[in-house]
Amino acid sequence: MNQIQRGNLTHPKEGSLWPQQIQHRPTPFKPPLASPQNRARTKVKDTMSEEVQEFIQQAPFVVMATSNAQGQCDASPKGGNPGFVKVLDDKHLLLPDVAGNRLFQSYENIDGNAQVGLVFMIPGSDHTVRVNGSAQVVDKEELEQQQMALAVQWTDDNSKNLQGLLITVEEAYGHCPRAFKFANLWDTETIEHNRANL
Repeated sequence: MNQIQRGNLTHPKEGSLWPQQIQHRPTPFKPPLASPQNRARTKVKDTMSEEVQEFIQQAPFVVMATSNAQGQCDASPKGGNPGFVKVLDDKHLLLPDVAGNRLFQSYENIDGNAQVGLVFMIPGSDHTVRVNGSAQVVDKEELEQQQMALAVQWTDDNSKNLQGLLITVEEAYGHCPRAFKFANLWDTETIEHNRANL
């Protein structure tokens, strides 16, 4: 096989079937030699702390991960005014669904597998909050009972709450800023460059 060397890995040249070849050689997960620090272990809670709740109440953006019963995954971005995801108490969140592309992958997945993972973000903050739990679908009338009005920065003719998700929290914790620092995600010069060129 024609190969080229990149770092410590050997890759076939472009145009080869390298990804198809390696997918039949699964490598089992090997835990790292170093165990997680106590701080990392103890920060994972089965309820939302006051700090976690406050972060969510200020967050205008969240990515929600789901998978169906066969394990096929989807990650969906959700956005709105800060606090558009409502904190009901320390175990429950209410996430409204604004009309979008009408594919409903998340909802189809939740029909077969209620587990969800959420990552909340605040622009300019290198910290995030992660929430894992289970979700059940609630209708528009139930959203209205919770006084969940449409809360978005920008609207069009299709902007309306269709339904929502009631999320029961199983794990909640703040996540360290390393990934944001690795990416320098909120660098203003980079943001302006991308706005002008992408």
